[in-house]
Amino acid sequence: MESLATKADLSAEPIVHVIDDDKEIRESLLDLFMITNRRASAYSTGPDFLKTVDTTAPGCVVVDLRMPEGSGLDVQSELISMGSRMPVIFLTGHADVRASVRAMKAGATDFIMKPFVNRDLLDAVDHAIQLDGERRKIEAEQAHVRSLVDTLTPREHEVMLAVVSGLMNKQIAFELGISEMTVKLHRMSVMRKMQARSLADLVRRVEKLQTR
Repeated sequence: MESLATKADLSAEPIVHVIDDDKEIRESLLDLFMITNRRASAYSTGPDFLKTVDTTAPGCVVVDLRMPEGSGLDVQSELISMGSRMPVIFLTGHADVRASVRAMKAGATDFIMKPFVNRDLLDAVDHAIQLDGERRKIEAEQAHVRSLVDTLTPREHEVMLAVVSGLMNKQIAFELGISEMTVKLHRMSVMRKMQARSLADLVRRVEKLQTR
């Protein structure tokens, strides 16, 4: 593996993973990302990348569509099977409509023809990293809300779902077969455990769990 860090090696800094069997292209892309202050790593084959990449780290993949030891589509497929949602940008010197359609359907963020304008690639990389950052923020918020939900008792969980669905205390009491006072006590506990300052805040927290 060839690697290049444009700044200090910070785990939170996004990495652009370049995969191309052409050494000149790999080195030129590393140079491009270096002079534009983007951290990058380069690999000559998909298997080399897949063996070493940390799919939990922020970043994106820039991969050649056609390579001797596994295509860019193979890399994309393997990432998906590993549970990774890292954005993938394809580079190709051949107009392949079928491959581009397959790549985009599988979630590729861009498909760029060689030779390309550097600005186009940099814009595609920035867009991919932005999407990755937004996804990670949502996932972090979801994980936080799930940790709060895990502190609820089964009954509190039932009350919370009823509350966010718009039912009043009296209706919840009837639905669950408990007293209205008990509902109020559970509701207070739910608000405290979910760290919600208002009903709207509670609804927003629950909605985060449903965001894809």
